[in-house]
Amino acid sequence: MYWDVIEVRPYAPRKLSVTFADGLTGTIFIDHSFCTGVFKVLESDDEINQANVEGGVVVWPNGLDLAPDTMYKMIKNSPKRYYELRR
Repeated sequence: MYWDVIEVRPYAPRKLSVTFADGLTGTIFIDHSFCTGVFKVLESDDEINQANVEGGVVVWPNGLDLAPDTMYKMIKNSPKRYYELRR
């Protein structure tokens, strides 16, 4: 799908750069307020930096993942191509 993530890389504290299959690029910021429940482990910047891509999805070694279709929609609709995950 066009929203499949083909690349993810950390580039600043709590920020990931993502590239989608159709060429759209953007930034994901993971706010500390988002890090509750199963996402609590992402309180650590080191954990965030371990993000990888598997099957078009941003994943972490502990099994967490982010929905690529939601990320795509939020980034595409943002003038700054920015998606902030917060509660």
